[in-house]
Formats: sequence, structure tokens, C-alpha cells
Amino acid sequence: MSTNARRNRARKRRASRLNKIKITATTLVLGMLLSIVAAVGAVVLVAFSWLEDLPDYTDPAAFDTSRPTRIYSADGVLLARFFLENREPVTLDQMSPYILEAIVAVEDERFFEHEGIDPQGIARAAVMTMLGSREGGSTITQQFVRQTVLRDEATDISLRRKFREAYLALEVEKHFTKDEILEMYLNTVFFGANAHGIEVASMTYFGVSASELNLAQASALAGIPQRPNALNPYNNPELTIQRRAHVLNRMYENGKITYEERREAEEDPMELTRAYVPDHGIYYHGYFVTHVRRYLQQNFSAADVFGGGLVVHTTLDTNMQSAAEAAVHNFIGMDPSSPEGALVSVEVDTGHVIAMVGGRDFAEDNFNLATQARRQPGSTFKTFGMVAAVEKGMSPSFRIDSSSPATIGTGGGHRWIVNNSEGRGRGMMSLHAAMAASVNTVFARIANEIGAEPIIDVAKRMGVETQLEPFLSLVLGAQGVTVLEMASSHATLASGGVQRDPVVITSIIDRNGEYLYQWEENGEQALTPEVAWACTQMMMGTVTGGTGSRARISGWQVAGKTGTSQRNRDVWFAGYTPVLSTAVWVGHKEEAPIFMHGRRAFGGTVSAPIWRAFMEVALQEYEPRRFATAPAPPFNNSQFNIPQTATPSLGGLTLAEARAMLVGFDISVEQVYSDTVPAGRIVSASFSGSRVTLRVSMGPRPGGEDTGNDTNEAPAPPTPPVQDPSTPPADDSPGGSTPTTPTP
Repeated sequence: MSTNARRNRARKRRASRLNKIKITATTLVLGMLLSIVAAVGAVVLVAFSWLEDLPDYTDPAAFDTSRPTRIYSADGVLLARFFLENREPVTLDQMSPYILEAIVAVEDERFFEHEGIDPQGIARAAVMTMLGSREGGSTITQQFVRQTVLRDEATDISLRRKFREAYLALEVEKHFTKDEILEMYLNTVFFGANAHGIEVASMTYFGVSASELNLAQASALAGIPQRPNALNPYNNPELTIQRRAHVLNRMYENGKITYEERREAEEDPMELTRAYVPDHGIYYHGYFVTHVRRYLQQNFSAADVFGGGLVVHTTLDTNMQSAAEAAVHNFIGMDPSSPEGALVSVEVDTGHVIAMVGGRDFAEDNFNLATQARRQPGSTFKTFGMVAAVEKGMSPSFRIDSSSPATIGTGGGHRWIVNNSEGRGRGMMSLHAAMAASVNTVFARIANEIGAEPIIDVAKRMGVETQLEPFLSLVLGAQGVTVLEMASSHATLASGGVQRDPVVITSIIDRNGEYLYQWEENGEQALTPEVAWACTQMMMGTVTGGTGSRARISGWQVAGKTGTSQRNRDVWFAGYTPVLSTAVWVGHKEEAPIFMHGRRAFGGTVSAPIWRAFMEVALQEYEPRRFATAPAPPFNNSQFNIPQTATPSLGGLTLAEARAMLVGFDISVEQVYSDTVPAGRIVSASFSGSRVTLRVSMGPRPGGEDTGNDTNEAPAPPTPPVQDPSTPPADDSPGGSTPTTPTP
């Protein structure tokens, strides 16, 4: 084979190997490129999957943070702030320029230059981390996103969360200005000590608003968000001062302050002053505020009540409230051993609760005696028995037996024995007179005649919401009700029979200024005007000449009813004028007899004077007017059959035996001669209502005969009426369910 042929074959073999290498290399390169493309594609697909379910960052509401709910009085006083996070948002122009410059200098010095993320900051943070120093690379915008729309992911350190955060930061910068972002951030960021946002932080640490911060204060606050608990000046003042120096140095290096300003701020001793913020968020009138809060919690979620930024306007008048508190506490005192007092006052025309006293000291005990306690109202509940009787057709002049005791069968062989508080009756009394004098036996007999159900029906229609049981004894106040119910229900009479639910809130506005609730005038005709006016006239008699005389107010028509529960454990006065209805209760939380100035307390002697002391002040804000009159309702007394108490046969009994049968009667004794009745025995008895005169035989007349009449008798001095010495006359205690045993 020639040399040329060998050379050609070798050349062909080399060319073939080179082609194989090229093909192999090309295949490998193409494979690598495809792998890279596939990997990039996979990364892109994964990245896009991370952006699923993002919140609507174009809506400012997406960045809403928890805001306190504010409660205001009718006269504009801030009563309370309810919050989970103590935050008070303010606008940028309400912040000191120092805090704006300080927070940018230390958290994101290129904030006004980047578009949401800062590559330089990230690189610097990486270097500082490798050098053993701790410094974050997140921008203010990224921090804001993390603390708001990605709050639930804030503790997630995955690449997914970082990617979502960076993406959202870029998008936020497209939809909001730098000033808007900075304002939202400073109202969001946590400064430790339960201080969220710059306004609360300023008040928490220095007792000033954010607009009043000086350079030293602003630089101290700007250093806290990096580690809020560790850098909290209440916990670590030395660390706070060190961090403040770092912030001041950043501001100086960025040309925001001079060297002299920096040095002066560094030398500031950082005196801390915490503005008063009660733990429960209530500044004034806690009993009323907690009642409002209960209403909110029943109608809104906890998130709305404590973080929704609601603005709640209420009916409370702080001047009226001060007058109410003074009236109660000045009369019964503030000593822990003294009884407690509660008062509620309601506007007749609106149902607005303008004052509420729920106890002695809210800080010591927040149980509201005006709305949460149900105490026996005693004779104040006779109001509903009177209204029910009038609705049935009983006229104010209808006369009822008032003798005491009244023994009423209640079925099953049981008896209900009722006494009058003074231990005696007054004969046949009109309904009007019995109401004024608060005669128990009259109302017990009325209840027995008309039944318990009509009384319950009237009470509910007038505004009593407590579940009542159909027992006759409820007419004497044997079942507990609230002070608020008594004030509201008596307003129904004052308004001519129109029942209005008690109102404590006039409007609720959400954080965007939209009304969620606005009070509107309402009312339901629960009683006819004729019945309401007939009953009001009788209750005016209670004040002008009955047990409520201490509630009289010059220049105003006043109607009302006193009440005292058994053993003087609860004393009441529920009274009204044409413009205000107010109920007052006094008693011990742990039920016990009430003594004031060494004497047993009664509704007429304790609660009525408190009522008057408050109303004399409150009524100065109203134009005097009179109750609306109406014709008399249709009466039909003939349908009622309330029997008089049968008089017992006493002839021939001993005086002791007769006394035992006359428990509850006023007994007078006359001694007469009798040839037919042995000495010491009863000759005859004369009854007049609950009064009885017993004629006791002295035996035959010496030297003569019994003439059969009393004209020539020489009676002994009469025995005075028997009365329980501990019970004053003519008041309103129910008198118990068993008769008082008279003493000889």
C-alpha cells in the first residue's frame, strides 16, 4: 500500500473520531442547556406557585392592624379604649420629624431610593452576619408587609416566605407613596411594653404624643423595634441608651443632625414617664362602660370589639353621672362596712340611660349592682299590681279590707299570711290610699282577686325582663329584679304608657367611618294613656302624702313608690317626673338588715332622699313640664269580690285567749260589770277595720244589777294598741309571711 493511501486512511480515522467528539460534546451541551432550562422552568413554576393565595395588596384594608375601640359619653368624654394591641394610629404630620429621620436612618437608610427591596442592604447584612454582627437586610416596606398581610407567616424562615415578602414589597411600592408606607409602618411596628405604633410608644415611655418627641426620645424609640423586649427601656435602660447612640450615629453619618445635636442627645439621661392607661382600658364610669361592653360582645365578634377600631357613642351624661355618684355616696358613705347603693336614670322621651351607679368602687369590685344584681324590690313592685288592677277595671276609689294579718289560701291546704309593716290595718281603704300608705294586706288581697299572671304580664309590658314566677307574693316584691328594669318600667307610666327599651348606645362607627348602628326613636304602647294617667295620679299621692314624701321636688310633678324587702335587706325608691325616671336601691351585697345612723333603713327614709338629691341636680337641665293627662279608663268595681276578714266570736273567752285570736289587730280593753259573764271573761267586742275594742267582765256590779248597756260603765284606762317596737308606723316593709306575735 502506498504511503499516500495510508495517510488518507489515517486522516479519515481522525476525522471520524473528531466528529464523534463534536457530536458527543454537542449532545452534552444540549443536555445541560435543557437541564438548566428545565431547572429554571421548575424554579419559575415553584416561584409562581408561592405567589398563589396572596392577599389583595391593592386594597389599603388588607394592611389593617388591630385598633382599639373607643367609647365616648354623650358629651364627648372618652370613657374607655378596648384593645388587644394598644395602638393609636396618627398621621405623618402628627409625628415629630425626628422620629421619621431616626427610623429611616437605622432601619432603612435608602428607603426613599429603592423600590421595595434593597440589594445593597441585603449584601451588607450578609457581610455583617459573617463577621458575627447581627443586622437585618429587610427594608421598611418588607417589614411592614411581614407585620401586616404576611403576619401569619412572620415566624416562617423558609425561602417561600422570603420570596412572597419581597414580591409584595415591590408591589406595595407601586400602589402607595413612600410617605404612606412610612406612616403605615410607624403605626404598625411594635415597641415593646404592649406599645404598638409610635403614638402609644411615645405615651408609654415618655408621656408625650408622637408630635412632641425630641431628638433624644425619638432616637431611643427608633432603636427599639429591632428587639422590642430586649431594648425596652423599662427592662434594659442601659441597652436602650447604647442602641440610641447607634441611631444617633447613623443620623449624623447621613447628615440629618449636627455633631452638637448628636452629642447633646447622647448626654440626655432618658427620663421615663408612663402615661396612665388602665389595664382594662376604662378611664371613667366603669359600671356603665362594662354594661356597654357586654352589649357590644353580644352583638359583635371579639375581634371587632377589641381590635376593630370601632367608635361607640353612648347616652351617658358625665355631669349627670357625677351628680348620681355624689347623691349615692354622700348619703350612705364610702366605708366598706356601709351598705352599697345603685342608681339608674332614664330619659322618659327616649329611653336613654343618662346615669348609672353600679356600686361603691369599680376598682375594688366590678360587679354591677344596677344591671347584674337581682334584688327583691319590696313594695315598689306594688306598682305593677296597681296597674293590673286598674286594667281589670278597679277604680282608685274602690275600697279594700286592710285588716292585718290577711290569711289567703294558696291551694293544697297552704296559707299565705301577710302583715302590714305597722302591724295593724286601717279599716276599709281605697286603692289610692292603700298605694300611698303602701298597705301590704290590701295588695295581697288584690293579687288574690286578680291572680299573679296579669301582674306578670303588666310588668313585662312595662319593661321588666326578668323571668317571674306566678306566685301571689310577687306583688309584694318577693322576686328579684334589677335597678335598670325598675327605672325603665316606671318610665312607661311617665310617657303615657309608651314602653321604650333602655338605650345605652346611640351610634357605632367602624374604622372606615361607616355607621354600623344608629339609634332611632322607638316605642310601643304598652298601656293605654288612660290607665297610665290614672296610675300616675295615685303614685303622685305616694309622694305628696305617703311613704315617698321625702322625694318631693319644688316645681315638678313627682310620682313614685317606696319599697323595703323583708327584714329591711333591700330599700328602694322608683320615681319619675315627666322627663326622667330614676330608680334607687340600697343594700348589702351579702344580704343583711340595713341600719343607717343606728336605725333600720326603709325605702322612704334612705332611697327617696338619695333620689331627690340626684333629681334636683339632673332636672336643672330640663324645662319643667307636667304629665300628659287623659280621661279615666272604664271602671267596673262590681266584678270584684274581695271579702272582708270575718270577725271572730270572742264572747266568754279569757283576755289571753282573745288576744291569741286577734294577732295583727289593734286591741283596746274596757272593763265592764256583768251579772252574766264571769269576771275576766269577754263580754263583747267591737270591730272597726283592724281595730277592736274588748269589753272584759269585772263580775256583778256591787250593790246593783247589770243594765245590759254601757252607759253607766266605769271603764278602766284602755290598753294601748299593740305594735312591734322595732317597726316604725306607716312605712312599706312587706311585713313578713307570718304574723307578728303581739306582746301583752
